[in-house]
Amino acid sequence: MRHIGRRSLAAAAAGAVASMWATAGAGAAPRPGRARHRGGAKRGAAGKEFRGMWLATVANRDWPSRPGLPAERQRAELLAFLDTAVERRLNAVVFQARPTADALWPSPYEPWSQYLTGVQGRDPGWDPLGTAVAEAHARDLELHAWFNPYRVANHTDPSRLADGHPARVHPDWVLPYGGKLYYNPGLPQVRRFVQDAMLDAVRRYDIDAVHFDDYFYPYPVAGQSFADDDTYAAHGAGFPDKAAWRRDNIDRLVREMSESIREIDKDVRFGISPFGVWRNAAIDPLGSDTRAGVQTYDHLHADTRKWVKERWIDYVVPQLYWHIGFATADYATLVPWWDDVARGTNVDLYVGEALYKAGDPAQPAAWQDPAELSRHLALAAEHPRVRGHVFFSAKEVVTDRIGAMARVVADHYPTPVRPPG
Repeated sequence: MRHIGRRSLAAAAAGAVASMWATAGAGAAPRPGRARHRGGAKRGAAGKEFRGMWLATVANRDWPSRPGLPAERQRAELLAFLDTAVERRLNAVVFQARPTADALWPSPYEPWSQYLTGVQGRDPGWDPLGTAVAEAHARDLELHAWFNPYRVANHTDPSRLADGHPARVHPDWVLPYGGKLYYNPGLPQVRRFVQDAMLDAVRRYDIDAVHFDDYFYPYPVAGQSFADDDTYAAHGAGFPDKAAWRRDNIDRLVREMSESIREIDKDVRFGISPFGVWRNAAIDPLGSDTRAGVQTYDHLHADTRKWVKERWIDYVVPQLYWHIGFATADYATLVPWWDDVARGTNVDLYVGEALYKAGDPAQPAAWQDPAELSRHLALAAEHPRVRGHVFFSAKEVVTDRIGAMARVVADHYPTPVRPPG
């Protein structure tokens, strides 16, 4: 989140690390013939609405509470979050399974995440993603597996990556930028590799959806440039400029992932949670009446509006992390804009909500009011394409600093309901 292919040469890279990280003792058995789970299937309330929370693992944001905990403690913490979701009458958990080119399952492509043990590549002794799927379904919750496609590390030193990490085996795949390491989205072999790494989880687990967050090309950093000139020279023929080529790279990732997911299992949904502003109307008349400093189309090279219009995704969760009345990007302006984008597409629209801002003393006065988020849901209910909300993030769903989540539940979630899909 903002705060915080196919079997080609990717298979060769995977084979080099499979014996190291696909530990038999912690592995998930290949799933049997898929019995499609839908969270809330046993619930009798009328209507459908998505009620989700993001459970972030990058930098131990939500879970585990710290790296290196015993497996039984990690598992207990995870189950407590799922229990809280049920108590809050939510019906879906968006679980971050690949935060930094690593894995929270025994992947043949990438190392075990350092956020589990404190050491990248070290077997934690259990299968967090497999457990999350099974335990969420046991509680009648959907489990959406959340992947970050291109972020490799929150530092720029490849030597700190696990031995045999694909980014060390293929240093030409990686670029430093803004104090972090990224896979280069302009390389076709990178796109194939990250697709294969993510699709491994689709093949092996009974997940309900694949979920991308808002990171594609990295957020801009003043005074720095993403050094892909050579890649553009090698692969950018036929495009009017580098920006158009970059957008095509991300379009290919999204379209190909959509096709591959459907080939594997047509019942697995594909959703993306972009930064909330596609383009400002001052730049493009199709854009929103906002004055945001970041626009996904121009700065992240992510044409999020196109993905909805082309129906490459099944749902979209724009991160509308601003209060009602915020002049630069008003929640009350962006909800109807996204509602219009989703019109006639059959793409479900859920709204990403900034629960983490509620009660934060650094935030404006609106966020000190426990009723602000409840007003968001009331406003969104006036727009027919909005079919739910997702709250960032799980830690705040639990702590609920000023009771904003409790107010949402009291005002809008009187009974359990099933999610759309």
